Amino acid sequence: MSTQIEQILELARWAPSGDNMQTWRFEIVAPDHLAVHAYDTRDHCVYDLDGHPSQIAFGTLLETIAIAASGQGLRADAQRRAGERETHPVFDVRFAADPGVARSPLIDVIDKRTVQRRPMRTTPLTAEHKRVLASTVAPDYSLTWLETRDQKWQAARLMFNNARLRLTMPEAFETHRSIIDWENRRHSPDKVPAGALGVDTMTLHLMKWAMVSWRRMATVNTLMGTWAPRLQMDLAPGLACAAHFVLKAHRAPQSIDDYVAAGRALQRFWLTMTTLGLYMQPEMTPLIFSKYAREGTRFTAEPKLEAAARALQGQTEALIFNDDLFPVYMGRLGYGPAPDARSVRRPLAELMKR
Repeated sequence: MSTQIEQILELARWAPSGDNMQTWRFEIVAPDHLAVHAYDTRDHCVYDLDGHPSQIAFGTLLETIAIAASGQGLRADAQRRAGERETHPVFDVRFAADPGVARSPLIDVIDKRTVQRRPMRTTPLTAEHKRVLASTVAPDYSLTWLETRDQKWQAARLMFNNARLRLTMPEAFETHRSIIDWENRRHSPDKVPAGALGVDTMTLHLMKWAMVSWRRMATVNTLMGTWAPRLQMDLAPGLACAAHFVLKAHRAPQSIDDYVAAGRALQRFWLTMTTLGLYMQPEMTPLIFSKYAREGTRFTAEPKLEAAARALQGQTEALIFNDDLFPVYMGRLGYGPAPDARSVRRPLAELMKR
């Protein structure tokens, strides 16, 4: 069955992870037993200081493993191993033949699911597509849609305002510099290709020059401001889409397992979206920075930026925290076009634990 596990992993490695970091390694323990050695990025990524975004990504991986296993007629039962460090959880996945397991149609789009950071069509979602998408996250999660012209404007403005915080923060600069692939502009195996960032050629060249050092970036921010990348990467795309969505849990997530479960629901949603001809861009910074502000998490050495986060917290909560549910993920989606550039994945051999 190890050959079957390898076939499953060839598909599962396409699961999404923050900035294409692929924060997991695989170990085939036995013919029916896979260990996933995961690790979060809280030690170097300002967007992951509590590990929760990484934990959501772990969930997308485990769900993708289960979906891929269905193609082999196998059930995949995952359990987090007790006693491991919170920052480095291990998930034991055991496979069992099960005549009740049918091949999931989502298998066909596992390697086609991708992020679209450029403007999409504004064609509204059909009622049937919204029903199908909502059913993929039920019963423990619900979807809130921001789809009217005013709602999309509010969401776009929220992203535009958060982007200023993101682009003027030294701690975020280090993250951005490490994950952009300037050499492989269309397809990057372990980063985000520069061509997928969603900006024009002139802005891209300026970004590449400025991101050599924080000193350069700070100079550009002072002389030219941040409006050009924010306009192209946040405001314009925020308006050019079918809708923004918020994935909300019915009970407050508290443990790693809760965030992993949210990731599993997210991956079902994202893959189903792909079968419907829809594309998506994550929009997590409002949720992340409002959570930091609410919980008093220190995320920068710049006091004025912490104050800015507190100001943005009110804007975020007015738009998103407006019911008794608990937001765990946010993004925008629309009907194409397909992106010209995208992240790919490391070969499976590089993802095997040594």
